[in-house]
Amino acid sequence: MNFYSKVIHGGISEDAATGAVSVPIYQTSTYRQQSIGKHKGYEYSRTGNPTRHALETLIAELEGGIAGFAFASGLAALSTIIMLFKSGDHILLSDNVYGGTFRVIDKVFVNLGIRYSLVDTSNLAEVEAAIASDTKAIFIETPTNPLMKLTDLAAIAQIAKKHGLLSVVDNTFFTPYLQRPIEHGIDVVVHSATKYLGGHSDLVAGLVVVNTKELQEKMHFVQNAVGAILGPQDSWLLIRGIKTLAIRMDKAQDNAKKIAAFLETLPQVKHIYYPGTGAMISFELDTAEAAHKLLEKVQMIALAESLGGVESLISLPAAMTHASIPKDQREKLGISDSLVRLSLGIEDADDIIADLKLGL
Repeated sequence: MNFYSKVIHGGISEDAATGAVSVPIYQTSTYRQQSIGKHKGYEYSRTGNPTRHALETLIAELEGGIAGFAFASGLAALSTIIMLFKSGDHILLSDNVYGGTFRVIDKVFVNLGIRYSLVDTSNLAEVEAAIASDTKAIFIETPTNPLMKLTDLAAIAQIAKKHGLLSVVDNTFFTPYLQRPIEHGIDVVVHSATKYLGGHSDLVAGLVVVNTKELQEKMHFVQNAVGAILGPQDSWLLIRGIKTLAIRMDKAQDNAKKIAAFLETLPQVKHIYYPGTGAMISFELDTAEAAHKLLEKVQMIALAESLGGVESLISLPAAMTHASIPKDQREKLGISDSLVRLSLGIEDADDIIADLKLGL
């Protein structure tokens, strides 16, 4: 089935009992049992809910994995993955990683004895050199946030298998429409589904997809034990958002290409970070003052954190999404005070350009 069709008809796309083409919202916490231990597949909604299950089945199918899991946020999804490890374990982490990912590992999980090293995962030799005897996983963002650096997923998967490591990829920026890491040999895929998958800036959610039955059992155990699950209402909203993922991504990508071409004509734009695919662009202006002026003067483009909605959003990573990363480390990576991140929505490209011209 083509992806355009799969986002609409994949997974559990209708109600078996009534034929409704929209999966019902099962707004319930518990389920009547016929006798002790005998039920219809559900006993408590932390453990499983039909609406959430429909979403989890859909994302697993779109990513090409064995099973999916839905969480209350992207960071809840990420944290549940990290809970698969134990004190003393070591993780390799993309150096140019989302600030929230860095914060939860550096400020929470380090206190529980989990260690990490930041590496340039686009440099395979550097990845190999950073692997130690206690390394258990390689966690990758590709493209990275906000500098859009790409990593060779097949090569990372091969390195991980060679050393017996778990490979994890944050696929938020590209989504399964543009990139399916499991097809390249990656073990676990994680999404901040708040972004492109939801697509309308009206929910907060996280998704995980795994590629083996063993990982499915481990993830389900930790998800059920910890309980950071997505509720049925937001699960339904996310299913609805995914139905238009392909068509939204097409329009947003088209806008990104036009805006990248426009930015290339401006002398005050020192550098553009755009991999040529996707709808995220970061660019560096000649001064921090110029960046602040731009963010304050745009009118249609919203000055806001997050990304991936139908509306275009603009932010200053150093002061917003990546403020939790120490300044010296940000500067070493290239996240300067004049770096602007732009999430292109599905408005008319000419209107986006006109808005940018107000501040540029």
